[in-house]
Amino acid sequence: MRSAQSVWMGRVGRVVSALAWGFGTLAGSGAAQERDSIPGVSLGLLYETSFAPAIAVKAFSEGEGVTGVALQVEAIIGRDLRNADRFEVLDSMPASVMGEGVDYVLWDRLGAVWLVSGRMESVQDSFVLHLQLHDVLFGEVREDARFMLPAQADDDFRMAVHRISDQIVEWTTGEPGMAASRIAFAMPAGDGQKEIYVIDSDGENLRRITDAADIALSPSWSPDASRIAYMTWVDGRQRIIERWLGTGEESMIDAARDGNYLTPTYHPDGQTMAFSVSGGTRSGLFTYDVRRSCCLAYLSGGPGWDDVSPTYSPDGRWMAFNTNRFGTETPQIMTMPGGGGGAETLSPYEYGSGGYYTSPDWSPLGDFVAFHGRIRRGRYQILVADLRDQGRRLRQLTWEGNNEDPTWAPDGRHLAFVGERDWGFGLFVVDVATGRIRALISGRRVSVPDWSGPLAPSR
Repeated sequence: MRSAQSVWMGRVGRVVSALAWGFGTLAGSGAAQERDSIPGVSLGLLYETSFAPAIAVKAFSEGEGVTGVALQVEAIIGRDLRNADRFEVLDSMPASVMGEGVDYVLWDRLGAVWLVSGRMESVQDSFVLHLQLHDVLFGEVREDARFMLPAQADDDFRMAVHRISDQIVEWTTGEPGMAASRIAFAMPAGDGQKEIYVIDSDGENLRRITDAADIALSPSWSPDASRIAYMTWVDGRQRIIERWLGTGEESMIDAARDGNYLTPTYHPDGQTMAFSVSGGTRSGLFTYDVRRSCCLAYLSGGPGWDDVSPTYSPDGRWMAFNTNRFGTETPQIMTMPGGGGGAETLSPYEYGSGGYYTSPDWSPLGDFVAFHGRIRRGRYQILVADLRDQGRRLRQLTWEGNNEDPTWAPDGRHLAFVGERDWGFGLFVVDVATGRIRALISGRRVSVPDWSGPLAPSR
């Protein structure tokens, strides 16, 4: 068997490599880094090249009265672990390793560091998955747990399996997963209309959640993922609607101020909403207490410019937003205290040099803000500013085609974004540690996605 030191170093190397992209070390193709440039800004990305541990998923067994469910659960977990971008996932294994019991020597020879095994049992109208995580190197069961799963026809069945996948990620890496989450976005629904849709993190379960019969844009998840706020037109004015996903109930934000209401976002407390008011007696960013339906408070703005697209830091102490105060042709990203106050420029703006940067989103880990910027020839790419260096260091995550509107996954490692390629449009996910990109939706013109936090079990 491999030495404990070699595997331990591999595990440490994986974690260090996954984090190093934010600390300014550059690797990979020099030619790729030379394709585009922003004066005075370091561009590039450290792609992970160190050891990624192999995790094997042993065929789940089934108890009496369970037929075919184990195979479906096993397939969902295997796919989630691949999408986590932290492992080499072993499947299609020889039948000799799929029998009863666990032969650690054999699994070690096959290269596995971790092994997941499970047994499905039927309990009335639901299931119990008895899951074990094995440390192959030390030949022992590292974790042993039972998970309740609803009936396959239940709307929460797949999400319950995703939660198990996230638990496996946390057990093996000490870091959060992102499988048990959804992405909301706007998409054409015919006759010139746009509606709000949601999709699971693995690209399954696409469904429409609004019926505005008009243009619905800028969806934003509440911190507990129970609500989505979005913008639509009401009586010729842009207004913000809050929708409860469990019941479908909707209410309009009526802040008793004229102007159009745009780009909502929730404060981490779930009670306060920030949004932009454009036009009327005073334009700018405001907050509003959605629980008490009161207390509109001014944050920032000014005559002749608009501040839009607010996004909070995880603790709510800070806010990033988009502004055109430097000129309508040169929108920039700024940060300020979450309650308003002096703002500082985060995007790489130099007086007289132009630059186009918009659509900020603050990482749930707190240290990074993602946005898109025009690099050259009218093309937009996804950029990440490292706040530990006051945003002076940027990382460019995309190079091909046109890429806009980034939004962070709850693991702080993945970003969803809208992309345009030679073959058309789509919704993509990029792993910021490895640079791997996968498509969630292909051939559809989606816009302004927002990734939810972890989804709790439905009640």
